[in-house]
Amino acid sequence: MANKLLVTLKKSVIGRPQDQRETVKALGLRKLNQTVEHQDNAAIRGMINKVAHLVTVKEQ
Repeated sequence: MANKLLVTLKKSVIGRPQDQRETVKALGLRKLNQTVEHQDNAAIRGMINKVAHLVTVKEQ
């Protein structure tokens, strides 16, 4: 597995269920096209998996 993950919000959370909104917020994403860096671990991978249709992930 990669050491770091770059997660970018590509679709809006408007109209999405509350749990998906909270997951995006917990990842540290607020605005469209904002990118954050996270350690690659099971917890972050699970969060990304839940909102995979809203974000793009790049392994670093």
